[in-house]
Amino acid sequence: MIDKQHINVVWFKRDLRLQDNEAVANALKNGKPTLLLYVFEHILLNDNHYSERHFNFIKESLRDINAQLKQHNTKVLSVTNDIQSTFNLIQEIYKIDAIYSHVETGILVTYNRDKEFNRYCRNNFIQWKESKNNGVERGLVNRDNWFENWENYMQQPLADFQPNANQFLSFDAIAQFESVLTETDLETPTNTPFQKGGSTMAWKYANSFFESRHEDYMSNISKPEASRSSCSRLSPYISWGNVSIRQIFQKGQDIKQQSDNKRHIGAFLSRLRWQAHFIQKFEMEHTMENASVNKGYHKLKKSISKEYQKAWKEGQTGFPLVDASMRCLVETGYVNFRMRAMLVSFFTHILWQPWQNASEHLSQQFLDFEPGIHFPQLQMQAGETGINNLRIYNPTLNGLKHDPDAVFIKKWVPELAHLDTPFIHEPYLMTELEQGLYSFKLGVDYPEPIVNIKENRKRASEILWNMKEDPEVVKESFRILKRHTLQDRSRMLKNE
Repeated sequence: MIDKQHINVVWFKRDLRLQDNEAVANALKNGKPTLLLYVFEHILLNDNHYSERHFNFIKESLRDINAQLKQHNTKVLSVTNDIQSTFNLIQEIYKIDAIYSHVETGILVTYNRDKEFNRYCRNNFIQWKESKNNGVERGLVNRDNWFENWENYMQQPLADFQPNANQFLSFDAIAQFESVLTETDLETPTNTPFQKGGSTMAWKYANSFFESRHEDYMSNISKPEASRSSCSRLSPYISWGNVSIRQIFQKGQDIKQQSDNKRHIGAFLSRLRWQAHFIQKFEMEHTMENASVNKGYHKLKKSISKEYQKAWKEGQTGFPLVDASMRCLVETGYVNFRMRAMLVSFFTHILWQPWQNASEHLSQQFLDFEPGIHFPQLQMQAGETGINNLRIYNPTLNGLKHDPDAVFIKKWVPELAHLDTPFIHEPYLMTELEQGLYSFKLGVDYPEPIVNIKENRKRASEILWNMKEDPEVVKESFRILKRHTLQDRSRMLKNE
C-alpha cells in the first residue's frame, strides 16, 4: 500500500480573503502542505435565499484571491459538489490531517451541514479547526462581557498572510483534483450594475470612504440617493469576507485619530459593533430564520395576498418611494438601511403580510445578504420582537423628507419624472384635469395605490400595540432581554 502525502485543507466559506484570515494563517503555521478549497455546494445553489448575483460575487472574489496566489504557484480549488463527497475524493489522493475554516453563522441548511460534517471528520480521524468569524462566538448562553470580548478581539493584531515557499499544493497537484471533480467556471458577466467582489475592490471602496466620502456620512445616511456615495458601501465585502471587520475597524480607528470628522467615523464604527451584535443574536437564536424570536407572536395570523406581494416585488404598489426602492434594489443589489426598513414595514404593516413571505425575495436581491443581519432585522422592522419600538414607516413622508426633490424617485420610477415634484410624491392626488394636463393617466401609466395606507396603518398599529401587552409576548420579551441584553450597552452606544 502506498503511503499518501499528508496535507491540510483550508475550507473557504464567508471568509473570501487571504489577509487577516485566521483559518489560512493557522493552516500555514502547521507547516504541512495546504490545499485551499471553495465548494459551490448544491444545498446553497438550490436554496431560495440565494441568487446568481451572490454566486457571481463569490466567483469574482475567488478570481481576486487566485490573482494574489499566482506568485505562490497555487490557486483555490473551486468545484461544484457536495462537501463530504468533495473531501472523499480529495482523500483518495491525499491524507487530510486537518481542515481549517471559520465558524459560519449561516442559514439552517449550513448549520445542519456543519453538524453532519463534524461527524464526518470524527469518523475519518480528521481534525476540524474552526476560528471565530469577526468575533462572533458559538455556544454562548448569555451576553455577559460580550462587548468587552468583542472589542478585545478587534484590537488583536491582524493575521498576516506570509506563506513560505512551497507551502501550498501546486497548480499541477490541483489539476489532479480538477480531473475527478467538477471544476467551477469562475467567469462572470462584466457589464452589470452590481458591485464587484474581491479584496482588491473592497479596499478601493474602503480607502475612498476613509479618504473623503465619510465627510457626509451622517448627513446623508437616510437619503436614498446621496447615501449611495456617502455610505461606505462595504457591506457586501464584509458579508462575504473580502475584508474582516477587524481590518476595517482598526483602519477606521487610525483614520479617526487623524480626522476632523470624528463624529462621522465614530458613527460608522458603532455600526460595525451593531453588525456583530445582531449576528451574535442570530447565532444564539437560529430558529429566527423561520419563526419570530418572540414566541408570543406565533399566534399572529395574516392573510396572504399574492396580488399584494407581486406588486411589492415588482415595484408596482402605487407608492413612489416604495416602488423606487424596490426597483433600485432589484437592479443594483443595494438600497440604504432606511429604505430597507421601509420596504419591510410596508410589506408587513401596510400590506399586512407575514415577514416570512418577504424573506427570500429580499435575500435574493441584497448583494450583501448576511443571515445574521437579515432575519433579526426582518423581525425587528415587522414589530415582532416585543423589545423594540414599533415603527410603521410612512413612505410619502419619508420621500418628502429624504428625497424632497424626488431625484431618487425620478431615476427609478421614470414614468413619474415629467410631473411636478409634489405630484411625483403623491400622484394619486392628481385630479382628472391635472392628469390630462400632464398627459398622464393614473392606473394606466402608473398604478393607483393598492391599499388605503391610512386605514391599514391604523389597523397594524392597534393590533401590534395590543399584542405587546399579551402575557406570552411579555414573558418572551423578558427572556430575550435577559439572554441578549449587553451589560455594557452604554459603552457600545458611544461613538468612540
